[in-house]
Amino acid sequence: MIPALVVRAVVPGLAALCLASTAATARDAGCRIEQAGRVVLDRTCDFQPDGRDGSFSLSPRGGAQGALFGSVSTVSVSVIEPGLAEVRGLTRDGINSRWGTARRSQRDGACWEGEDFRVCAR
Repeated sequence: MIPALVVRAVVPGLAALCLASTAATARDAGCRIEQAGRVVLDRTCDFQPDGRDGSFSLSPRGGAQGALFGSVSTVSVSVIEPGLAEVRGLTRDGINSRWGTARRSQRDGACWEGEDFRVCAR
């Protein structure tokens, strides 16, 4: 009976610690997203690195719930090889849409450019 109480006491603390460490690695960034030549986001958002290959995700500032823009809550840029990434947008409804591949901009290394979109984080 006592081990069950200990597990219940330790696990919630562990979950809180994991959440805190995840939030601690996100930082403010100047985020700009263009779709079909139109600016859909140009403001500060959370930048969350994902590994050491340059992959990252963008989400509402301060871990806020809701949308980054429109119905999109998170944009992820996943590097698949140097200079080339897969970009996806996750909606508030849980729909994970593939935007396509993007190349790192030759003019601005903070930006990734796809066929009809551009994602920048500074």
